[in-house]
Amino acid sequence: MRLLAGRSIAVRLAVSSLFWSGLVLLVAGLILSTLYLRATERSFDERLLVYANDLAADLVATDDGQPRDLGSLGDPRFEIPLSGWYWQVGRVDAPPKDLRSSRSLIGNPLPMLAPAVADRPFGDVRKDNVSGPEGRLLRVVERDIDLGEDGRFVVRVGGPTDEISSAFRRFVLALIATFLLLGVGLGLSTLLQIRFGLRPLIELRGAVSAVRRGESERISGAYPGDVAPLADELNLLLEANREILERARTQVGNLAHALKTPLSVIVNEADGPTDDLSSRVREQATLMRDQIEHYLNRARTAALSGTLGTMTEIAPVMEALRRTFGKIFQDRALEILVSVPDGALFRGERQDFEEMAGNLIDNACKWASSRVEVAIELAEDRGRHVIRVVVEDDGPGLPESAHAEAKKRGRRLDETKPGSGLGLSIVVDLSSHYGGRLQLGASRLGGARAELELPAVPAA
Repeated sequence: MRLLAGRSIAVRLAVSSLFWSGLVLLVAGLILSTLYLRATERSFDERLLVYANDLAADLVATDDGQPRDLGSLGDPRFEIPLSGWYWQVGRVDAPPKDLRSSRSLIGNPLPMLAPAVADRPFGDVRKDNVSGPEGRLLRVVERDIDLGEDGRFVVRVGGPTDEISSAFRRFVLALIATFLLLGVGLGLSTLLQIRFGLRPLIELRGAVSAVRRGESERISGAYPGDVAPLADELNLLLEANREILERARTQVGNLAHALKTPLSVIVNEADGPTDDLSSRVREQATLMRDQIEHYLNRARTAALSGTLGTMTEIAPVMEALRRTFGKIFQDRALEILVSVPDGALFRGERQDFEEMAGNLIDNACKWASSRVEVAIELAEDRGRHVIRVVVEDDGPGLPESAHAEAKKRGRRLDETKPGSGLGLSIVVDLSSHYGGRLQLGASRLGGARAELELPAVPAA
């Protein structure tokens, strides 16, 4: 049992079923072979006893007043020397020369199965295996006949045990072949039963996996009565998890609003006299507001990234972002091109994807001269399905030495461009909670290239 401790239910059921089936077949085979051996011996003894009775009848029968010749048993094997089939008739205490026997014995006496004593019981039938001529093992039946005034005689008939063992071997071989076929049939039927019986659990595992991958929000399907309660409990657990995360999101939002209002008051108060104190207060209040926004977003994303069954359709999000940034930068007549394959799904919250993709597009639009291209690519990375958001512009680009610096929180490489310097750092933080990554490089358009890798929901 320890060997099966870590095995699947299917393996445990298969091994236990095959073990007990094999044990039952083995015990049944031993019982059947033993019963067959005894039945064969009994049948052989009855045959020998018929021959013995015929010889006993010949002892008392006469033909026209003369004793009938012994040995006319109708079986030619008693005439063949050392054939293994023998008979012998004589008085209890007669010497070997006075014994009458079959021609097959050629003078070799058969051993007695009981001692020749005066109080020897007559009428009994004795059976045993003895060593006959040439050391051949014989099955002998011995019977005593009391002829009254003519005396008492002993009739012995023997036959080779080879016939019993030969018939037994043939039966055992046929039994083994039959039980092997039966065992194979039982094994196949067991495997089919296990597969059929465990199918609801396999379907349940697939449904849970679909929820984990974000392909479904709850476990659906019809299950047997002993599995349906488990599916219902899992659905209740998923709903409770969503409720807890929703409450956490609400509390995060409430905290954000509660802190933003006092900070706005502080900033407004500091907008009065332009002295050093008001400047420092305004600067620190702005920094505090950015920090609060950053860490609240990070806390919200950390909670939501563990939500099961959450997925976002990418095409409508990218179309909305294209229209939004087209309006924001319409004075520069930027050409924003978006390419999204059919059925592309992000495994996560819609607002998180909007924020990550929006920051990348916003950054590209700020630096682009006339063109921004956004492409969504589906791929596999180390056995998992991912989407890649590739944003390229035809601006001045970004030197490789500045890639790491650009992703740091609050760093702005050009103070002439508006912004807080949190855009790329927010993308890095949000993507890290989903197991994604952001890479910067050179664009084929001449400017910068940003590639964001995120988990994807595999196509159905």
